[in-house]
Amino acid sequence: MTKPGRALPVGGAFLLTDILQNLPAPQVSERRDPHPSRMQMPQGNPLLLSYTLQELLARDTVQVELIPEKKGLFLKHVEYEVSSQRFRSSVYRRYNDFVVFHEMLLQKFPYRMVPALPPKRVLGADREFIEARRRALRRFINLVARHPPFSEDVALRLFLSFSGPDVQNKLKESAQCVGDEFMSCKLAPRAKDFLPADIQTQFAVSRELIRNIYNSFHKLRDRAERIASRAIDNAADLLIFGKELSALGSDTTPLPSWATLHSSTWGSLKQALKGLSVEFALLADKAAQQGKQEENDVVEKLNLFLDLLQSYKDLCERHEKGVLHKHQRALHKYSLMKRQMMSAAVQSREPDSVEQLESRIVEQENAIQTMELRGYFSLYCLHQEMQLVHVYLPLTSHILGAFVNSQIQGHKEMSKVWNDLKPKLNCLFAGPSGSPTPPRLPQDGVSPR
Repeated sequence: MTKPGRALPVGGAFLLTDILQNLPAPQVSERRDPHPSRMQMPQGNPLLLSYTLQELLARDTVQVELIPEKKGLFLKHVEYEVSSQRFRSSVYRRYNDFVVFHEMLLQKFPYRMVPALPPKRVLGADREFIEARRRALRRFINLVARHPPFSEDVALRLFLSFSGPDVQNKLKESAQCVGDEFMSCKLAPRAKDFLPADIQTQFAVSRELIRNIYNSFHKLRDRAERIASRAIDNAADLLIFGKELSALGSDTTPLPSWATLHSSTWGSLKQALKGLSVEFALLADKAAQQGKQEENDVVEKLNLFLDLLQSYKDLCERHEKGVLHKHQRALHKYSLMKRQMMSAAVQSREPDSVEQLESRIVEQENAIQTMELRGYFSLYCLHQEMQLVHVYLPLTSHILGAFVNSQIQGHKEMSKVWNDLKPKLNCLFAGPSGSPTPPRLPQDGVSPR
């Protein structure tokens, strides 16, 4: 009990030596240099995950569909139909139900990647906002349904299958007297036994890696959105282009007398232009299909992966601002108690007051020990969550494959329509003899001499 205070090893948490110098250290387990055998992860180590991307995706697929707005007494509210393949269920949920479910996940799994929810509805929210939020809710619930610890929790089962009148109270009841994952996990007190000796270095490197990957994927998502948006804009332009040609061909304005010499030419042109709207409408449809497909198969998958990466970044912040910060505060409080104890011993205070101080110090030592164990368990979970992120990395090949296939298929189908359209333009190029003579356009805006 007379050793000088020394830094405790939890996640980089430490007490400044000038605070604890010459003070007895709390009786908590200190980190020792690991035995060489501990450095080699034994087979079957619970720290290691053995899932593949296909196994995660096969856990469940959840659809979130918007159902028509219902009018309440004062405001309209949005309701969703949430359908789970795994539970063969279909339930109705409101946004606030997702909020309570999200809170329960954070309460039960504070050291895991809990994806963020999209923002609440704002005044004057338009269809675009509502659709974007629906997609975000679908990504959220699918990431949760496929997360190994979450997928086995009763809260998920309730959220996806309970069809009673008040799912929020049911969720809250399920969390009562349960405690978080640290309290219920049998391996939690031994988490540090499975951690590599350089866990702090690994954590720092992993955090930097995720930050870089996130930034790159964020840029990719933005470009993919623009590409898909351009395809949809192109569809609208093609449709209008065809309609304008059709309107030109349907014009009934009589020809002036001075143009009667070429009246047959204008009549033929009008007839040809009138029928072109069908092909341009088909081109517009193909372009719109390509844009929608890239929104669903490319942009949405990129958003899903970004949501996952963001949840890891959020978890890192909770790790540093949560358990580590509390640990530092507890150590600081402990040092103050020790100073009071030393002062009481010097001043020969009443035995009862000294005994109370000793009791508080023992209680604080136990709190510090618990926080130290929580710190190790938090690192244990962070290590597993990083592995889970890497399990999702092959999703990149799925995204690129979907993008390439969409481009190939889209250009192929549109090329066929353009080729089918070309023969119908022959009469537009017909010369005096009636044979097609496509005009030779001037180059660089300079008319040929």
